[in-house]
Amino acid sequence: MATAVARSLFKPRQVGARLMSSTSQRTALYELHKKHGAKFGPFAGWDMPLVYADQGALDSHLHTRKNASIFDVSHMLQTRIVGKDRHRFLERLVVADLKELPEGAATLSLFTNPSGGIEDDTIITQQRDSLYVVSNAGCADKDLAHLLKHAKIFQSEGADVEVLKIDDHSLIALQGPASQRALEQLAAVSLSQMPFMTGQFIDIKGVPCHVARSGYTGEDGFELSIPTGEVVSITQALLENPQVKLAGLGARDSLRLEAGLCLYGSDIDSTTTPMEAGLTWTVGKRRRAEGGFIGADIILDQIANKGGSRRRVGLVVEGAPARAHAKVLSAEGEEIGEITSGVPAPSLGKNIAMAYVKKGFNKKDTVLKVQVRNRVQNATVVKMPFVPSGYHKV
Repeated sequence: MATAVARSLFKPRQVGARLMSSTSQRTALYELHKKHGAKFGPFAGWDMPLVYADQGALDSHLHTRKNASIFDVSHMLQTRIVGKDRHRFLERLVVADLKELPEGAATLSLFTNPSGGIEDDTIITQQRDSLYVVSNAGCADKDLAHLLKHAKIFQSEGADVEVLKIDDHSLIALQGPASQRALEQLAAVSLSQMPFMTGQFIDIKGVPCHVARSGYTGEDGFELSIPTGEVVSITQALLENPQVKLAGLGARDSLRLEAGLCLYGSDIDSTTTPMEAGLTWTVGKRRRAEGGFIGADIILDQIANKGGSRRRVGLVVEGAPARAHAKVLSAEGEEIGEITSGVPAPSLGKNIAMAYVKKGFNKKDTVLKVQVRNRVQNATVVKMPFVPSGYHKV
């Protein structure tokens, strides 16, 4: 049966990574957040820290760019796919070439639907005996149900595959240029030869953890899957480094937008195709030739023929910030699209936004207009990321 078996990445130490309140879920770091003066807000059914007493979102954003910050991302879904047919199974659901992914390497991929739309974006890491999958919190229930449904179908065809939900590990993201040195002090190993978008098992303060060199800020950094019973002590140990501070969702959103990274539900959704979103690079070469994933006919046709009616673009906006759902107009005043995300960019001192515009208006340096409340403001199409990435290279 395709049951969601809760299983550790390692030997289990404590079950129950997610704690419940009367109205929403809380991560194992909730009390630590409170101790540091966090202001909380609801996100995907969780009480999540937005900002902290010692730093507002702006200061937290800039601190991450210069030093290092810890983001609690334990609300995200962690799963393992096991069994000798695991690659064949997951390749039915995502666009990545998983069979050729080297052990320890990770890739961004997309769950797709029959209409060619994106059901979620996800990071998949090739482990020795499994595929480690991290999915968005807002899609956790949907993604798990999707995996279980198709695992059951695959098993009925005689395949060997199982979906294992990891619920005894918490997840934190240590992000920023000082993150490597801060983590090395606790891991007692050099991380200088660990490339971006790879993962490995490392003992942190003697605790076995899965460490992925990845993140959502555009900076160098790591995502640490830690046994929940140890996550508070490890987080506190990282915070003993004066360069490391806690950061909340407010800074995370502005950091990812400066990095040109999509937020599911805002910049991509089930109606957005990889071609429209500028994510065709996630479709592996072999997958383009063979297909075999949900929605492949539509997605591959759009790639071959540069199809789709719209394109995701980055904009620098003059005047007031343009927020989600603001209309985008051509220079002549024709409505051609809509803003999906927009913020004042702390690193740039400019207002930036992502938008979808009618194909043909997406070329770099195209001058457009944005309607912000009752005012029409100029905007210019720019290449993303808005801020150069600081990903570690070996």
